[in-house]
Amino acid sequence: MMPISRPARMRALVLDGVGFEHLQVRMVPVPSPGPRQMLARVDAAGICSSLIKLIEQGPKHKLMYGWDVSTYPIVLGDEGSVTVVAIGEELRGKYTVDERFVIQPAVDHLPCNFRERYFNKGLGVKKLGVGYTLGGHLAEYILITEEILAANCLVRVPASNFPYAHAAMSEPFSCVVSAQDHHIHLAQDHPCLAREARVGLKEGGVTIIIGAGAMGRMHVDLALSYKPAHLIVADFLEARLEIVRSLFSPASSRFGVRLHTINPGNQDIQRLVDELTDHSGADDIIVAVGSRQAIEKALALGGRGAVLNIFGGLKSGEDAIQLDSGLIHYKEINVTGSSGGSPWDTDRTLKLMIRQEINPGSHITRIGDLEHSIDFLRMVAAQEIDGKAVVYPHRRSAEIRAIKSWEAEDECIYLASRTS
Repeated sequence: MMPISRPARMRALVLDGVGFEHLQVRMVPVPSPGPRQMLARVDAAGICSSLIKLIEQGPKHKLMYGWDVSTYPIVLGDEGSVTVVAIGEELRGKYTVDERFVIQPAVDHLPCNFRERYFNKGLGVKKLGVGYTLGGHLAEYILITEEILAANCLVRVPASNFPYAHAAMSEPFSCVVSAQDHHIHLAQDHPCLAREARVGLKEGGVTIIIGAGAMGRMHVDLALSYKPAHLIVADFLEARLEIVRSLFSPASSRFGVRLHTINPGNQDIQRLVDELTDHSGADDIIVAVGSRQAIEKALALGGRGAVLNIFGGLKSGEDAIQLDSGLIHYKEINVTGSSGGSPWDTDRTLKLMIRQEINPGSHITRIGDLEHSIDFLRMVAAQEIDGKAVVYPHRRSAEIRAIKSWEAEDECIYLASRTS
């Protein structure tokens, strides 16, 4: 197959210093793939809240390893869906032009290129990030490097007609899949039998998700598939709880799960847990909000053998918390944390989407052009977006579109009316 034609230059969201004043969508050269690299068109890209830390910290970010963005600017974007347009000589026969992929951005591999740009020439660096020191998705094209391939981070989209935006959503959802896989329950069917480790939320148990923002709602979406008897969602914002009820009440009925929404500001979550469990406590607790108080209080909601998952990260310097070791000791509570997915998590996420066990479209609330990326990031920083924003780098649009959901038909109509 002949390579897809591509321009010499492209639009990209570039960071060349620390702070939003150093963020700009500008024209840059389209990368040229080396013998063991590929070039891909970015079909859709998500706006990730983690980019705020990168913008604010620059070279000091833990995934930058001292890379000086003022000397070597970077292209941002860790979420996206891509199509191969050019293949390096040594990879021909292994891949074909027009194949669609998702790139898992957490690349467990040492740097192959530009080692001199890292602190201490990259010695000790074992994990790289797409959209950090590897070129990101907030551009019209992206280079698929040796590190991405060696770490098996190129995940094939299993259906050719799968919506670009939904595929891009597989990255944040993979973080949720990984997080709920961190829940390990020890089961002993008889006192004289060995314990068995069972992965995932406890079926028939009580699950609590604290925080009903964008990531919290993804947790709700996936948690339903584990079929807990009760799923409690807590948030101080009533509007978010209403979104949870609107989005997930039908699915909770279908899965046979009783969905409870509660505002801890005017309702006692401990009392609800006691009523539902006869004072035994919850089985799984996921704190999907960056709040020290929420984490510390969540531990008391757990029962014997419960799992407490610290999913929402705290700011650097404010991340030391107090946990009651007595509760952990006597209730045998497992405390875990998770912050990203793996290629397996991404692959599983795509399959869950195709089987319609989770619905990525219900989590997308803004659609726009690459030119809107900075606006979206500022809105995320100001907590003005309740949901995920997706941009289409090759579709020019003057306006940001606010939506309640984004399905395959919506994308087809939108792209069919592209302005360039």
